[in-house]
Amino acid sequence: MRADFYLIAKPRFLQEPLRLVCELAKRCYGTDQPTLILARDLEQAEQIDQLLWEFDEDAYLPHQLAGVDEDDEVTPILIVTPEVDVPGRPMVINLRDAAYRGACQRVLEVVPADPAAREPLRQRWREYQAMGAELHKHDM
Repeated sequence: MRADFYLIAKPRFLQEPLRLVCELAKRCYGTDQPTLILARDLEQAEQIDQLLWEFDEDAYLPHQLAGVDEDDEVTPILIVTPEVDVPGRPMVINLRDAAYRGACQRVLEVVPADPAAREPLRQRWREYQAMGAELHKHDM
């Protein structure tokens, strides 16, 4: 498994960090790899759902909230709330508080711009390292 940490640095992501999630989802979709976006809660999942429709007028990113429709298995980008259980996928964008421990090829972690909020992600880096993940850091 590979774990990529995306550090929010650019002004366009500082104001709206979920736009970075949309950008990462677009990149995952471009690789033809089914993707899970693990939202913290229903409100965040709905925000991501709306942003994926609006964020790039030149790109259509097929997505849906998990558990709402029976097309979960074939939808390329699935947004998942904590109470919905779905099978793993090759690409996982993890927005939750804990390291992702399911099966995947690659997990993408979004690191907040606020230095005080970064400590849990440092711990998560160490957790992925202990799991034997190949680690990468990207400034966004």
